[in-house]
Amino acid sequence: MDREQSVSDTPPDLKARATSKAAGIPGVKHVIAVASGKGGVGKSTTSCNLALGFAALGLKTGILDADIYGPSQPKLFGLRGKPRQIGPRMLEPMERFGVKVMSIGFLVEEDNAMIWRGPMVISAITQMLREVAWDDLDILVVDLPPGTGDAQLTMAQQAPLAGAIIVSTPQDIALIDARRGIAMFQKVSIPILGLIENMSSFCCPACNRLTPIFGHGGARMEAMRRGIPYLGEIPLDMQIRQTSDDGRPIVAIEPDGVHARHYIGMASEIWTTIVTGAAHRPPPRIVIEQARA
Repeated sequence: MDREQSVSDTPPDLKARATSKAAGIPGVKHVIAVASGKGGVGKSTTSCNLALGFAALGLKTGILDADIYGPSQPKLFGLRGKPRQIGPRMLEPMERFGVKVMSIGFLVEEDNAMIWRGPMVISAITQMLREVAWDDLDILVVDLPPGTGDAQLTMAQQAPLAGAIIVSTPQDIALIDARRGIAMFQKVSIPILGLIENMSSFCCPACNRLTPIFGHGGARMEAMRRGIPYLGEIPLDMQIRQTSDDGRPIVAIEPDGVHARHYIGMASEIWTTIVTGAAHRPPPRIVIEQARA
């Protein structure tokens, strides 16, 4: 008898736990993940400015830097020092520009390599998620590391994610990995809130000519193909890079500028999707088995 089977790359026990309803985080109303299949696409910068975009909308906002091996949020927010301990097992998050921030980068030296195996990574993310006094937040943005491994599954299991945002550059090599990220969240029944095309084009400051260094429109076409929301594009811009390196993110220091308006607009669209319940989980895939005598 020949049989057609649907094969999942997610181990059955992990998949069962990931799709179960995770316990809420005290004081946090909504949790979203910002992810990418590939490193170097500007995911952390996007996470930072989206969090500031939510704050600009008047929402009480926090950001959790879940990238254990390469934490970026302390640098992006211009924060130094260690969180204050306020109980036997609770830490107070750092805060700047009206956003509460927690990162492993506050707890280890900047030049130290995090040579940790998966269980240690999972434990650290779980502690930063649940042993931090987030207090009263409307939304918590989780900056995930690139890929589809332990950190992503931990968030799917441990946090009641309202959805995930995928960041990619327009080029094919980045979109290949973005597809893997989309597929991973769909397998664990996390709604995709949208796809962002980062470093979409470069505008020459001397002649104002637009140059699509990494191509253009690839993420938009991918979103259309997959039937997921397209949140827009962010250019490859020197000002965004400079302000990020200086610890003064563009949305915080120029909230009325053109780039800040892009991020705030995306944050507004994401928030509307969350509060209206428009985000939908993918329907189950039905596979019909065919038997032949």
